[in-house]
Amino acid sequence: MNSLRRLDLNLLITLDVLLAEHNVTRAAERLNFSQPSVSVHLAKLREIFGDPLLLPGPRGMRPTARADALREPLRQALEALESAVSPASPFDPAASQHTWRVAASDYGESTILLPALAGLRSAAPGARLAFIESVPSGLARQAEQGEIDLALHTSEGAPSGLHRRALFTERYVLAGRAGHPRLKKPPTLAQFCELDHVMVSPDGGGFYGVTDTALAQLGLTRRVVLSVPHFLLLRSVLAATDLVAIMPLRLVDGLPALQVVEPPVAVPGFEMSMLWHERVHRDPAHQWLRDYIAASCDSPMAGQ
Repeated sequence: MNSLRRLDLNLLITLDVLLAEHNVTRAAERLNFSQPSVSVHLAKLREIFGDPLLLPGPRGMRPTARADALREPLRQALEALESAVSPASPFDPAASQHTWRVAASDYGESTILLPALAGLRSAAPGARLAFIESVPSGLARQAEQGEIDLALHTSEGAPSGLHRRALFTERYVLAGRAGHPRLKKPPTLAQFCELDHVMVSPDGGGFYGVTDTALAQLGLTRRVVLSVPHFLLLRSVLAATDLVAIMPLRLVDGLPALQVVEPPVAVPGFEMSMLWHERVHRDPAHQWLRDYIAASCDSPMAGQ
């Protein structure tokens, strides 16, 4: 370690070229140094290694046994260092063996990841993608520690300290089963409040949400009779019962089992974003993944 501390990169590069050329003059030309500078470097190297390294010979200089032993390990070390500090090579998805881990709720999985999946498999057939259940309170830590590469989350309430890219803005509609007798036309506010509602409560067991806040501002309440933890379960509940729900449009638009109408109360929508940590911000593979997901969300078929 003491010898290593006395070395600098220029000395190691000079030694590498000297071991290749066996000639101070030619080494100086390759390094674009003066001949005296290379001679000074060689003197320092001899002192550090405690070995003459190169000895005068009839056809230039010949390496000592110590120099011969150094040659290949030094070459490999310099090549590895060169590779480490070189600009990142362009990402080739077709040759990628990456494993990406993306944290998302069932909403994000259904509206963002699932529509992008077929294209991702085609563009990067050797890559792997893991869907990780999103735990909002742990996203920043997971991203920092490399447990996840990307998170899908609403812009509002997104953890601070992460990069963010907006994907789209979602709005709410009123949904029920196809042929629901109370949804043949959009209900009035009074009729809406009389319906039996189901809602998603990600934290479990809640019966009050953004719809209830909007109604409270009008001095009204609704009847929420069922609370479920996931949107996909909610869709199944709607198709099998006469319950209704305020649902994100992208989850129900075009589903033959469900009927969709405009709600009689304005329920604020939300913006969906991608989140990621600084550690992968400039990584070409990660940049490609982010661009691909963003482009898939811009597709005319997105959310269908």
